[in-house]
Amino acid sequence: MATIERPVQLIDGKLEDLDDVMQVMESAFGTTYGEAWTRSQCSGILPMAGVALTIARDSETGAASGFSLSRSVLDDAELLLIAVQPRRQRQGIGQRLLDRFTETARSNGATRIHLEVRDGNPATEMYTAAGFAPVGRRKAYYLGGDGRMHDAVTLVCQLATTDT
Repeated sequence: MATIERPVQLIDGKLEDLDDVMQVMESAFGTTYGEAWTRSQCSGILPMAGVALTIARDSETGAASGFSLSRSVLDDAELLLIAVQPRRQRQGIGQRLLDRFTETARSNGATRIHLEVRDGNPATEMYTAAGFAPVGRRKAYYLGGDGRMHDAVTLVCQLATTDT
């Protein structure tokens, strides 16, 4: 991982940040893989209970460099999406977004967090290093821009609980 070119601030996102989310998502996912969500999907889930949006904003310009979208229900939390602008990837921004998701989930009482990732996605290394392990696979789940199907791998991380 390279050092961060310019610092970013992680802020709680709102529906009003959807233009920034879509811009980051389109540049990060492009048309290569079928992982990006539509504007309608994002705007539909944001107002729901337990859903959280975090935006990584460039400290100097305020431009969105990345985001994460998650949801929590009782003791279970799911990372729905995480994306970083291609020019800002491998600078620790994705890790910071993942760490914030994990810590927020833990502080909200989650004992297990999970996500799904396209098989072969380089971000899998980051998830594995953070304690996620594969528990399932959806065959031919993502349709790539080239017409090829790609498996989705389900990853889970058990969060340590503290008894008082």
